[in-house]
Amino acid sequence: MCQKTISMCQGKGSLSHNNRAFAAKNIDSSRTADNITFVHQNLRDAYDILFSDAVERYNVRQKRNDRRIPDYFQHLFSREPSASVITGINKQKSFYEDLVQVGTKDDTGVGTPDAEIAVACLREYMGGFSERNPNFYVFNAVMHLDEATPHLHIDYIPVGHFDRGLDTRNAMAKALEEMGYGKGANAINRWRLAEWKVLHQICTAHGIEISEPKKSRGYSYTTGEYGEHQDRIRQLEEEKAQIITEKEEINAALEKAAKKHVKLKEIDSVVTGKTVFGGKITVSKEDWENVTALAKKEVISQKQTKKLCRERDEAIQERNALKARLDAVSSELADYKKKEEDRRHFSRDKLKAESKRISREEELSRELKKVKAFISACGLSSDYQQFRYNSTIKSKNLE
Repeated sequence: MCQKTISMCQGKGSLSHNNRAFAAKNIDSSRTADNITFVHQNLRDAYDILFSDAVERYNVRQKRNDRRIPDYFQHLFSREPSASVITGINKQKSFYEDLVQVGTKDDTGVGTPDAEIAVACLREYMGGFSERNPNFYVFNAVMHLDEATPHLHIDYIPVGHFDRGLDTRNAMAKALEEMGYGKGANAINRWRLAEWKVLHQICTAHGIEISEPKKSRGYSYTTGEYGEHQDRIRQLEEEKAQIITEKEEINAALEKAAKKHVKLKEIDSVVTGKTVFGGKITVSKEDWENVTALAKKEVISQKQTKKLCRERDEAIQERNALKARLDAVSSELADYKKKEEDRRHFSRDKLKAESKRISREEELSRELKKVKAFISACGLSSDYQQFRYNSTIKSKNLE
């Protein structure tokens, strides 16, 4: 028996695919009946089991109706549960999925003796998953035997407990902390590495020799490095999502500023009338003083208005430049993920390039924050619309 690899990564989170609600091209439908279902529970029911009591306790303590939570899932995601993962405004996911596989189609293809041993290993691994991870509530888990290689799809909801507010929540960071994996971005990496070691021990006990993941030039990763590389992909995806969200916020702010029109009631309320001597307009002394003051104010503000307009235009140009950079980063990230998926290894040069990429992403995030602050400061650009409207009205009234 040759050495085999263990693959553990975040899945796409498609319950329709996992439960075979439709048949994809890579599926042998004649073998779908061989698939093994460990857990199959409706997502809505899972949320009710996990959070309904906590929501009830929370609502009882609220004195104001607007602070009560009628439905926890709707509260988080503003929609009904679906068969695919939903991501909330705070990057929270409706559920999480992990895909686990032993070997590849070349050395552990379905129907081979090695595949039967791999199935036994994955069964044992899945059997202890919930006990090892008490804060991950598994509501759907399936082993697929109708594709090229046996593999697991494990779908779960992370459960965290809190002293304030809602005491039980969907909370990945808190769940990892309570299970002993600490805080911070590397907590998920530490958890995945621990699970990798568990499956490694199971495979060894079944006579399968597991090799360390190989780099492109023949030297091996340590298990710690392997976990870090998997975590980097996840961090890049989160950074990309954050950039997209911030870009949308900037677009919304610009659109709001463009549509905002403020009318000057002082000019609109000026009472005019023709004199008996001709077509001239007469106004009261008080109204004339108001008009004069507004005219002076507008003249004084012309330079400031032009400056604000120029700054707004520069902000738009910078926003567009950031959009172009975001598109480039997105394309680069997609390319990177495809190569990682196809090759399952990294070279030293690629790791260095990835480090530079992360630095660029961090720089891009900082620039976006500056642009947001800049747009906020340029909120006075609405004065420009105000003065244009004011000038039109004033000219008509003074004719």
